[in-house]
Amino acid sequence: MNESTATSGRTAWAQVGAVLAAIGASLCCVAPLVLLSIGVGGAWMSSLTALEPYRPIFVIATMALLGFAGWRLYRREDDCAPGEACANPAVKRRQRLIFWLVAVPILVLLAFPWYAPAFL
Repeated sequence: MNESTATSGRTAWAQVGAVLAAIGASLCCVAPLVLLSIGVGGAWMSSLTALEPYRPIFVIATMALLGFAGWRLYRREDDCAPGEACANPAVKRRQRLIFWLVAVPILVLLAFPWYAPAFL
C-alpha cells in the first residue's frame, strides 16, 4: 500500500467516524422527534434521552474527526509523486466534495438542540 492510498483510507475512516459520532451526539434529540413525526409514540421514548449526558463526548469526537479529515484533505501534500491518485486534481476535488457533503449534515445534526424548539 502506497502513502496516498493510506492517506485516503485514513481520511475516509475519519469521515465515517465523524458520521457515527454525530449520530450518537444527536440521537437523544433527533430520534424522539423523528419517531413522533412518523406517528410512533409511547412512554419508552423517554429512554432515548438517556444518552444526553454523553452528548458532549460525541460532539468532541465528531469535531475532532471532522477536523482530522479536513486537515488531511486541505493540507499541502509535497510528498505526492506524479502519477499517484493524490496528484490528480479531480480525485482531490471529489474527496473534498464528499467531505463537505458529509460535514454539512453532520453539523446540522449537531446543532439540532438549538433549533429543535422551532419544530414544536
